Amino acid sequence: MLGPRKSIEKLSQRDSGHSLAKTLSWPHLIALGVGAIVGTGIYTLTGVGAERAGPAVILAFAVAGAVCACAALAYAEMATMIPAAGSAYTFSYAAMGETVAWVVGWSLILEYSLACSTVAVGWSGYLVGWIESAGIHLPHALLVGPHGGGIINMPAVLVALAVMGMLIAGTRESATLNIILVIIKLVALSIFVFMAAPAFNADNMHPFMPYGFASTEVGGMQRGVMAAAAIVFFAFYGFDAVATSAEEAKNPGRDLTIGIVGSMVVCTAIYMAVAISAIGALPFQQLANSPEPLALVLRQLGQPVAAHLIALAAVLALPSVILVMMYGQSRVFFVMARDGLLPRSLAKISPRTGAPTRITLITGISIALVAGIFRLDEIAELANAGTLIAFISVGACLMILRRRSPQLPRLFKCPQPYLVGTLTILGCAYLLFSLPSTTLVRFGAWNVIGLVAYCLYGRTRSEAALEAKIAS
Repeated sequence: MLGPRKSIEKLSQRDSGHSLAKTLSWPHLIALGVGAIVGTGIYTLTGVGAERAGPAVILAFAVAGAVCACAALAYAEMATMIPAAGSAYTFSYAAMGETVAWVVGWSLILEYSLACSTVAVGWSGYLVGWIESAGIHLPHALLVGPHGGGIINMPAVLVALAVMGMLIAGTRESATLNIILVIIKLVALSIFVFMAAPAFNADNMHPFMPYGFASTEVGGMQRGVMAAAAIVFFAFYGFDAVATSAEEAKNPGRDLTIGIVGSMVVCTAIYMAVAISAIGALPFQQLANSPEPLALVLRQLGQPVAAHLIALAAVLALPSVILVMMYGQSRVFFVMARDGLLPRSLAKISPRTGAPTRITLITGISIALVAGIFRLDEIAELANAGTLIAFISVGACLMILRRRSPQLPRLFKCPQPYLVGTLTILGCAYLLFSLPSTTLVRFGAWNVIGLVAYCLYGRTRSEAALEAKIAS
């Protein structure tokens, strides 16, 4: 009913022409995780979250972080047990069968593509703010898409294409550059906390929860802590891109565990410090929907130079998030093509770099087009829907394989796997249904299109289907 499953042994065995080069060590993986996690969510979505939850956006970050922590533990066990590219898609193929794997993979393509586009739009907001603060004014028509009265968000398009070029140049080169960008980003956030924390005003925390805890519609918009958590959740994911890199890790058993768990610990601490500093320094009404909330806080505190530097750091460092997300998307796309669910010609590896150049090119162009046209919050919400489906599947895979294959070696064993798996599924499901109904409808339509494509193409052409036909 759910299609053929792939054995874990089969998933880990690939011929040299379709095998990714092992070029990444644990510092690269931690940087990939931190590079993906710390980015648009804290730099730009803080304002969106504040509009939906008020000061309780701090609690929204905590809720989203707790759910992601459970998912991270599940990912760590699965990634070290199945060190193959594709993350949740690959895990689902082994645990639940091809049909579920397709749905998860199709959702991951949506997640990573739209995540890249979201960050590109956020980057554009900081770039434009930084340039205009220097007294330079650019044509409005080229700074926002049709939703904002413009033609296209050209800065967002250009940064997406630039990152695509970096990935085509090679994975290791891109990962090394990412380490530098991550350092810049962390230094900038540390400066923000140092500048904003002394301005903490307890009055800005009242009322702490003006729209309540549950997600409810107020004034035509979903509001409440869970509504904010459903969108700032975007700020936490990225560690799944580390799992996607499993096939390229030099020592996956050690390096993946350090990369996934380490990046989550570092980022959660950073987020709480930044969120408390921002909300404490400025009333949430002023932060709401600001395209550059952290820079705004510093300007309001009379720190224009620091605000300028924060905006500059965002301009320099946010491309690291695009890099990691585009990397993850291209790898999922690559594995699905390698498995025959998409045209196998897309799984071609560059002999020079060991990277899937053709897929990276297609990925980069599509991401650039979406970033140029659509609004930040809409893209982020739809990306979150894809991510939440992937996390739900990994929680299920954790429990299924613990029961079905307890004897398999696990270099990292998740503590209390059935509790962690259940909390991952329930937490993600609650966040999923806290998203706006329009987002859920669009996500449903995306998956209907995907299932039609699977039935017409992938189901009969997949590697697993062909092997089953030969065996019969």
